[in-house]
Amino acid sequence: MRVVLAEDLFLLRDGLVRLLEAHGFEIAAAVASGPELSRALAEEEPDVAVVDVRLPPTQTDEGLQCALEARRRRPGLPVLVLSQHVEQLYARELLADGAGGVGYLLKDRVFDAEQFTDAVRRVAAGGTAMDPQVIQQLLARRSAEDRPLARLTPREREVLELMAQGRTNAAIASRLVVTERAVAKHTANIFAKLGLEVSDDDNRRVLAVLAYLDHGR
Repeated sequence: MRVVLAEDLFLLRDGLVRLLEAHGFEIAAAVASGPELSRALAEEEPDVAVVDVRLPPTQTDEGLQCALEARRRRPGLPVLVLSQHVEQLYARELLADGAGGVGYLLKDRVFDAEQFTDAVRRVAAGGTAMDPQVIQQLLARRSAEDRPLARLTPREREVLELMAQGRTNAAIASRLVVTERAVAKHTANIFAKLGLEVSDDDNRRVLAVLAYLDHGR
C-alpha cells in the first residue's frame, strides 16, 4: 500500500515513515509543505494520503486544503488528516462530499501504532476513521437539547460512539465484549431512535450518524 505523508516537523515525519514501513506500508513520498504535497499527490497517485492539517507556507490549514483539492481532482482519494487539536470544522470539510475514504485523528493517536495503522488501512479501504474526541464533542454539543439522543440507553451511546468512529459491527462487538447479533440489535435501535435510514454499508451508516451529530435532521 503506497502512502504519501505530509508533516513539517522532521522528527515526527521521520518517525511516521519508520512506523508505517515497519507495518508493511510503502512510502511513495514524505514531504514538509503544501506545494510539495500537491505535487506528490498528483505525481505519485498514492493509495492513501496521511496529512498534517497545518503545513507551510501558511501554517493554517494548508495540508487539509491541498488534500481536499487533490480529492476533488481524484474523487475518493483516501485521506487521513492529523491535527494537534480537535477542530470540528476540519471534520466537517472532510465529510462534505459524502464519500468515504476519510479520517481525522489527533496526533497523539500516532503513538499507538496499532490504532494508527488500523486507521490508515481503514481509510485506504474506503472507510471512515474519526477520532473519539471529535465524536465526544459532537455528542456533547447535541445532547443537551436533543430528545432522540436522550432516548438512547448507555449501551446504545457506547455503540453509537464506536460506530461514528468507523468501527464495524465485529470490531464493536470485540471492544464491548458482546455478540455481533447484540451490536446489530443496538444499531437498529439507534437508527430507529435517531430517525435515520438503516444501512448495512459501514461507511454509509458512519456518514449518516456523523451528519446527524454535526448538523441535525
